[in-house]
Amino acid sequence: MLKYVGRRALLFLPVWIGVATLVFLLVRLSGDPALAILGDKAAPEELVKFREREGLDRPLPVQYVSFLADAARGDLGRSYRTSRPVAVDLSEYFPATVELTLLAMLLAVAFGVALGTLAAVHRNGALDGASMLVALVGVSVPVFWLALLAMKSLGEGAGLFPVGGRLSPGTELLPITGMNTLDALLRGDLDAFADAFGHLVLPATVLATVPAAVITRMTRSTLVETLSKDFVRTARAKGLRERAVVVRHALRGSLVPIVTVIGLHFGLLLGGAVLTETVFGWPGLGKYTVDSVLRRDFHAVQGALLLMATTFVLVNLAVDVLYAFLDPRIREGYEGDR
Repeated sequence: MLKYVGRRALLFLPVWIGVATLVFLLVRLSGDPALAILGDKAAPEELVKFREREGLDRPLPVQYVSFLADAARGDLGRSYRTSRPVAVDLSEYFPATVELTLLAMLLAVAFGVALGTLAAVHRNGALDGASMLVALVGVSVPVFWLALLAMKSLGEGAGLFPVGGRLSPGTELLPITGMNTLDALLRGDLDAFADAFGHLVLPATVLATVPAAVITRMTRSTLVETLSKDFVRTARAKGLRERAVVVRHALRGSLVPIVTVIGLHFGLLLGGAVLTETVFGWPGLGKYTVDSVLRRDFHAVQGALLLMATTFVLVNLAVDVLYAFLDPRIREGYEGDR
C-alpha cells in the first residue's frame, strides 16, 4: 500500500511543474504585462522601468526559472490591485471558496447518490424517469440564472436567507481558519455560526446543482450495471435484504466511478466557482480572479491560476490514493505490473 501511495505521490512534482509551465506561458502569451498594467498611453520610459523592476526585460527562460523558484517558495509576487503579496491575498480568499465548496459537495453527494440509487433500484419506473428529469434540469439550467432566481425568490423576495457577503453587518468574528462557520464553532459563537451558515446556504445550493446532477446520472448508470452482476445475485440468493444488497454490495462495488466524478467536480469547484461567487458577491478565489483579470493584475492572475491548478492536481492525487482503499484490486494490479 505504501509503495502505491508513494509512486502516486512522486507523480505530483512533474505534473505540478507542467501545470506551472502552462500558467507561466498563458500569462505571457496574453500580452505584455507592462502595457496591460500601465496602459497604452504610458511613456516609453515608464514601460522600461516597469519591465526592469519586474524582471520582464530578462530572457524568457530566465523569467521561467525565476518564476518556478519563487512559486516553490510561496512567493507569487505583489498584487497591483491590493498592494499586498498575492500569497497573502490568496490565504484570505481561498478559505471562503473551500467553505463554499465543502458544503456544496456535501449537498451534491448526498442528493446525487441517494437519487441515483433510487433511480437504479426502480429502473424504468416513474421514479427513475423523474430522477433523470431532475438531473437533466440540473445540468441544463445556467448557474448564473439559477443564482439570480434563488436570490429573488428565497433571498430578497421571501427574506428567508441573506444575500451577498459572508456575514451580516454588525456580526464580528475573529478568524482562525478563514472559514466562518468553522471559526464560529471553534469560538463557541452560535449566533455567528447561524449568521455565517445562513449566508452560505443559497450559494452552496446553487453551486451544488451541476455536480449533484452529474453524480445522480453516474450513480444510476453504474449501479444499474452492478446490480446485474453475479456477486449481487449471489447476495440475494443468500437471503439478504434488498437494502443490504444494494447498499453494502452493489453500491460499494460502484464507488470507483462515482468517486472519480466527485473528485473532478470537487477540484473544479475548489479552483474557483466564478459565476456563483460573482453573482452572490462571495469573496472567494473565483471572484478574486475575475477582479484581477478586469484590473489586469498579472501577478494576481498568475498566482490564482497556479493555486487553482495545484489544488486540482492535489485533489486528483487524493482520488487516486482513495481508489486503493475502495478497490484493492487496483493496488494489487498496479504493484503486480511493477
